[in-house]
Amino acid sequence: MSETKTVRVAAAQFHVGADVEANLANCLAWLDKASRCRPDLVVLPEFCNYLSWYQDKQHCFDTAVRLDGPFLAAIAERARELDIHVVVNCTVQRDDGSATGSSLLYSPAGELLADNTKQIYIGHENDFLAPAGSEGPVVATGLGRLGMYACMDGVINETPRCLALNGAQVMLNSLNSFATDEASLHIPVRAAENKVFVVAANKVGPLVPEDMVDGISAATGIPVAFLSGAGESQVVAPDGTVLAIASRHEAEYIFADIEVSLADDKRRPDGTDVFRSRRPELYRAIAEDPARQPLPPMQGPAEVSAAVVQLADTTDLDEACRRLGEAVAAGARLVALPPLPGPASDTEAAIAFGERVIAALAGRCGEAVVATSVIRAGERDGYRHSAVLVGADGLLYAQEQVHFSRRHAGCELGREFTAIELPIGRVAVLASDDSIYPETFRLLAMAGVEIAVVPLSPLEDWELATGLLERSAENRINLLVAPDTLAHGPGFITSLQTDFTVMTPWEERAFDGLLSQPEWYRCPAQPGISSATVRPANAAHKVVSRNTDLLANRPWRLAAAIVR
Repeated sequence: MSETKTVRVAAAQFHVGADVEANLANCLAWLDKASRCRPDLVVLPEFCNYLSWYQDKQHCFDTAVRLDGPFLAAIAERARELDIHVVVNCTVQRDDGSATGSSLLYSPAGELLADNTKQIYIGHENDFLAPAGSEGPVVATGLGRLGMYACMDGVINETPRCLALNGAQVMLNSLNSFATDEASLHIPVRAAENKVFVVAANKVGPLVPEDMVDGISAATGIPVAFLSGAGESQVVAPDGTVLAIASRHEAEYIFADIEVSLADDKRRPDGTDVFRSRRPELYRAIAEDPARQPLPPMQGPAEVSAAVVQLADTTDLDEACRRLGEAVAAGARLVALPPLPGPASDTEAAIAFGERVIAALAGRCGEAVVATSVIRAGERDGYRHSAVLVGADGLLYAQEQVHFSRRHAGCELGREFTAIELPIGRVAVLASDDSIYPETFRLLAMAGVEIAVVPLSPLEDWELATGLLERSAENRINLLVAPDTLAHGPGFITSLQTDFTVMTPWEERAFDGLLSQPEWYRCPAQPGISSATVRPANAAHKVVSRNTDLLANRPWRLAAAIVR
C-alpha cells in the first residue's frame, strides 16, 4: 500500500469556440475560478484551443497549438502561478506535419510532465488527427501515479485498462462529448472496473460553430439540444461512487478530496484481487490485428422474446420451476434465472442439487431455453462452478467459471470462453465472477455473441447500477442479468437499438443523447418475471460513428498491458 495522502482534485467544464485567443483566455479564467477551492489538480476539457470542426486538414493544423507556443506557455505559467497540476487537452502541431489530439499534464512548476495522444478518434476526428503510436504514460507525481485519456478512449475499455494495469491510481479524462451516457455509464465504470479514481472534465455549449447549429441539426437529424456538450463533469471513486458531479448545461467547476492510496487495493468484498485473478494468457486476441479477426457470420433473428426471473428463495427449486413455466407460457424463448448453487458448505450435496436443477428445468422449459448457474462435478476430483443453458433435452451448453474468486476458491477453472449457436442467436452464459472483467465481454463480442446471460451473485452496487449495462453498450451485445439478491439492485434486460451510428439517418427513433447505451429494461425490486424483446441481429452492427467501429478500431497495437 502507498502512504495515505488526501488530494483535492477538480474538473472545470465550459464552452470552447472558434477563436483560439478567446479560448485561451477562457481556460485561464477557469483555472483561476477553480483555484478558489484550493485544488492540487485541475482537469480541463478536450480540445481547449479550438472546437472540433474543421474546413480541411490544413485548417485543423493551423488552429492547433505548438508545445513550445504561446497558448501552452500561458497554461504552464498559470499552473506555476496557482501552484497546481493542470491537465489541458489541445490539438497539437507535431514536427512531422501532423496534428494530434493530446492531453498535457503540467506541474506546479510549469513543467510539462506528460504528453498523451488520443488512441481512438470518433467520426470526423479521424480525418484530421493522428492517433497515438505508443502507450499512454503513467506519471509518478507528488499527488500519486497519474494517467490521462480523452473522450472516445474511455467509451471502450482498453485505453483506461492499460493505464490502470501500468499503475495509474488517478485517471484524468478530458471530454468533448454530447453523449449523456458517457457521464452515466462509461466514466464511472472505468473507475470501478479498475478500482481507480477518475476525474473527468466535459464541455457545455455548442460543439459545432454556433452559426451552423441549425443547418447541422437538419443535415444529421440530431436535435439542436444534443449538439452541445453534455456536461456532468465528475470525480469517481474506485468503487464507482460519484463523489462530485457538475450540471448538464452550466459552465462550472466541481471538486472532491480523494485518498489516492485507496486505488492500490484491488480487492472485491470477498477478498478477490481483480488484477491478480486476471487471465492474460486468454486475452491475447485483444492485442491482435482486427483485420485478421473477421466476425463470424451473425445470423440471429431480428427479435426474440426474453425474460428475467427474480426469486424470493434461490434454494427453492419448485419456485424456480414455477416461475420458468409462467415465463414460457407468456411467450419467452430465452429465460434467465438467478444462480442456483445449492448448499454452500457441502460440495457433494451442491453437485447433486445442480443435477436436479438441470433435470427439473428441462422438464419445464418447453421450446424455450433457460440459463442459470450451478455446481457441477469437476473433471478431476473437485467441482466446477458452471453457467449453463438448458433446453427440453437437458444441458445444452456449460461455461465454467474462468477467473479465480475467493468465494469459489476450490472450483476448477475453465480455459476459455465459448458460446452456442441456437435459433434465437449466438448465446453465451457467464458465471457471475467472470462478468466483472472487461476482457470477458470483449472476447464474447469478438466471437460474434449476440446475446449474453449472467446469472449474477453481485458483491458491489456498480455491477447492477452501471457495470453490466456498460458491458452491453461498449460491445453491442444484448444482455440478460438475473441476480440472486436485490441488495445491490434489480436485474435487467438490454435490447440493442437498430438505429445506432451517429451522423447517419435514423428511422426508428430520434437521437436522444445516448451514444451507445441500449434500451434498458430494469426489473422491479421484488421477486417476479420481467419480459422484453431483444434484438440479436443488431449485435452485428458495431459502428458508432464513421470510421469508429467498437471492435475493429479498438487500440489493439497499444494493448500490451492487457496481455502481459
